[in-house]
Amino acid sequence: MTLKFIAPALAAALLVTACQNGPGPREAVGTAGGAAVGGLLGSQIGSGTGQLAATAAGTLLGAFIGRDIGARLDDVDRLKAQQTAQRTFETAPTGSTGTWRNPDSGHYGTVTPTATYQQGSQPCRDFTQTVYVGGQEVQETGTACRQADGTWRVVN
Repeated sequence: MTLKFIAPALAAALLVTACQNGPGPREAVGTAGGAAVGGLLGSQIGSGTGQLAATAAGTLLGAFIGRDIGARLDDVDRLKAQQTAQRTFETAPTGSTGTWRNPDSGHYGTVTPTATYQQGSQPCRDFTQTVYVGGQEVQETGTACRQADGTWRVVN
């Protein structure tokens, strides 16, 4: 599996984690998402029993990181990240970075369009997004396309 397939899974795990209300569900979903992504990453290392050990270690590490990040993101973090992404996808030139920061939580992040193109009748943008939570950095890549209502939606 390549990073092109793993990074969207991490992005989806973070987005689903961030959509949960209250600390319990955010932690649970973050743990599950992190474990899934960690397991995928670990499974790409070695072969035989070495690969099995790497998968297990990746699953545990991913669960720990996902739980921690899921527990820390709040509604304001999500709102600021979504607003920045929408604005950046709509107006920023390829290679320009949009930045958000929540002064109350101390969390911040960036989104950078890396390519712009048409997919059918929709404008789409590949991007890199980085989120910093409690000194931890999580980076992912994906693609967002403009919907008929003018909003941008991550499609992978």
